[in-house]
Formats: sequence, structure tokens, C-alpha cells
Amino acid sequence: MIRSLRVGAGFQARPTPAASNRLTHAVAASLAAGCLSLCVILALTVMSIRMATAMPF
Repeated sequence: MIRSLRVGAGFQARPTPAASNRLTHAVAASLAAGCLSLCVILALTVMSIRMATAMPF
């Protein structure tokens, strides 16, 4: 990630890195794992609801 600096009144500055590359990859991996687990939980919930509604009482 790179911080964006506002340039004003003739000041020129280079953007400075806000986080290390390793940290960025770790955050992306944890978000991907969280999304995958959420999808699995949602699929299991939908399947269990369908099975519960299909069973006769």
C-alpha cells in the first residue's frame, strides 16, 4: 500500500509505503480464508434448510 500525499503550494514529495509487502500479503490471505469459510458456512446452511423442508413430519 502506498499513502497518497496531497501536493499543494508547490511541494513535491514521494509517496511512502504504509505497510510492508509481507503484511499486505498476510492480510489478503486472511481475507481470502475468511471469505472461503463464509461461503462454506452459507452453503451448509442452505443445504440443511433444504433438507429440513423436504422431510415429512
